Amino acid sequence: MSLSGKISGGGFEQIILPHCGHLRSEVISGPAFGVDVSLIHMGAGLGLALTSDPLSLIPSLGLQESAWLSVHLMANDMATTGFAPMYAQMVLNLPPYLTEQDFTTYWNFIHEYCKRIGVAITGGHTGSIEGQNSTIAGGGTMLLTAPTDQVLLSSKAKAGDVIIVTKECAVSSSALLAMCFPETVKSKLGKEAYDQGCEMFYQTSSLPDALVAAGTEYHYQDVTAMHDVTEGGVLGAIYEMAIASGNGVTVHDKLLPIGQTQKQICDLFNVDVRYCIGAGSMIIATKNDHAENVLKRLAQHHIKATIVGEFTSKEHGCKLVKNGIEEEMPYYSTDPYWNAFFSAYKNGWK
Repeated sequence: MSLSGKISGGGFEQIILPHCGHLRSEVISGPAFGVDVSLIHMGAGLGLALTSDPLSLIPSLGLQESAWLSVHLMANDMATTGFAPMYAQMVLNLPPYLTEQDFTTYWNFIHEYCKRIGVAITGGHTGSIEGQNSTIAGGGTMLLTAPTDQVLLSSKAKAGDVIIVTKECAVSSSALLAMCFPETVKSKLGKEAYDQGCEMFYQTSSLPDALVAAGTEYHYQDVTAMHDVTEGGVLGAIYEMAIASGNGVTVHDKLLPIGQTQKQICDLFNVDVRYCIGAGSMIIATKNDHAENVLKRLAQHHIKATIVGEFTSKEHGCKLVKNGIEEEMPYYSTDPYWNAFFSAYKNGWK
């Protein structure tokens, strides 16, 4: 177990995976490394997809911004199915210092952001806990129903599929570091870099990316799988998708979309822009001869998208091509964002 961030792949496989309660035949996709959602067959061709995530409550970020992350980080996972989330259950374990006024503000924003994307909050639990001083205020689960055979899973990527990355690397890490340490970023990088970092915050939803790629009124057949970028960054998400689908992968380092502002901010905090939390970007696997169609749809909605590689045979392994040389793609179980954030906080960065 790492001190911060998700459980390691080894810990997941050794502790969680062998002990998941009763085996039920209707569970099509349960807990799995690199898979964002579970899928349950409900009968009559209908499937129930669901995902769970922590709820954010980050005082240095703000109540509105925390509510945005609480809603959209779950919605990003749901988006990988190719469908929009429909329902949500919220479990709030609030810190005792949170005033009723602040809680009201926080909850009203959660309500508003759910309403905007068509999500009904159907229940949960609300309370406060003495000693709760983390940036996590509980957890939530989002759900949707859709035709089982149309629900996408990251495990459905095929060898030969082209890999598309939307937006750029480290969108959320850059935004969060800029907003949590504004004085440091402005003094070291200038106000323009700070402003651009903050502007990226509301790009941390990848729901539009997924729905445009997969289609809404008409469900396109050219997208085979999707995986949203969270801990481990763009390269971590691609690696997870390869393992989940039983494939290898080749990624060209020079093709990775890296924005100047993200690079500046991540360098300041000594973080590799390719491997840090990147909510807002979506990894899309598409059939080789249909990749241009997907790129065209995304471009029509002003969503930047870049082809960075392809899935290969499992025997090929996970490879990163740098300066024309193919090497093993590393995978880091702990995202460097956490160390960067807490180190800056302990060092008194403002």
